[in-house]
Formats: sequence, structure tokens, C-alpha cells
Amino acid sequence: MPQESANPLSRLLPVLLQAVVASAAWLGGDQQRDVQPDGTETGPYEAWQVVGLGLTLLPPVCWAASRGLVRAAVLGTTVGLTAAAFYDWSDDSSGLFLVGVGMVTTGSLVVTASAARRGRRTGA
Repeated sequence: MPQESANPLSRLLPVLLQAVVASAAWLGGDQQRDVQPDGTETGPYEAWQVVGLGLTLLPPVCWAASRGLVRAAVLGTTVGLTAAAFYDWSDDSSGLFLVGVGMVTTGSLVVTASAARRGRRTGA
């Protein structure tokens, strides 16, 4: 298996860009909260959008991991999703967006690392 090159940015950049573009494509257009008949609010994202984002990111993560680029796959996806969430949510005046960004960072790190390990193990 090829080793990661001396220039980690060259390996990190493609996955990072994939994560940012996928985030913008799946989650960037829906900014409206839906008000239910009982007055509760949902959204702005629907479950199908988040599932679509995950399915869009899974192939490049597994591809990179199968080529020995596990760190690039994990860090690129995590940094890309964190940056997109920070940009999208930073206009929240309560400051709670930082909690959400932290949850995105932690969740994407755990899930991407798991998918990368699985992709590396199976060669998928």
C-alpha cells in the first residue's frame, strides 16, 4: 500500500473539498424551519438531506482509505464538515452554534475514522 506523501496537504485537499462541496450541496439550500400545526418547529434540515450527505461522503472516504490515505480521509472530511457547519451556523446570536459545531466535529471524526478503517480493511 502506498504511504502518505511528505506533503500531507496534497492528500488532504481533495477529501476536504469533497466534504465542503457535499455539505453545501445537501444542506446549504435549506435554511427554513418548518412550523408544525401544534406550533413546534423542525428543521432546517430533513433526515433525507443528512443521509444523502453521508452517502455522498462514504465513497471518497473508503476510496482514500483503501489507498492508505486514512489520515487524509478522516481529517479532510472532519475539517470540511466542521468548516461548513461553522460558516453556516455562525450567525446564531446565542453562541450555541459552537456546541453544534463541536458535535459535528466529534461525530464526523468518529464516523469517518470508522468508515476509513472499514474501507482499509476490506479494500473497498
